[in-house]
Amino acid sequence: MATVDECRQALQDLADRLERNAEAVRDRVDLDRTLACRITDLETAFHGRISDGRLVDLADGDDPKAKIAMSTTSDDLLALVRGELDVTRAVANRRVSIKANPFDLMKLRKLL
Repeated sequence: MATVDECRQALQDLADRLERNAEAVRDRVDLDRTLACRITDLETAFHGRISDGRLVDLADGDDPKAKIAMSTTSDDLLALVRGELDVTRAVANRRVSIKANPFDLMKLRKLL
């Protein structure tokens, strides 16, 4: 099981990667939504905002009003961020749960 700090770092790594590719992503994905990432095995959460192809305002804690809510285990979060776990397969196998409206889900797939 990964630690809270490892999960926080994984999300920061994702934010950094998106920042480096923001120009290309912004052209493909027009998405401005709040995001909650719930880590089920650690009983913790993080929240932020996806805006202009970036993941910004990352902070500890849940956002119950987030427009996009993802739930997964700590190890699966790390695998997703590292590219070792395909998000579509993870959702199909119920390793990851993403709650969002269908149009946001399609845009989110392009982002990940």
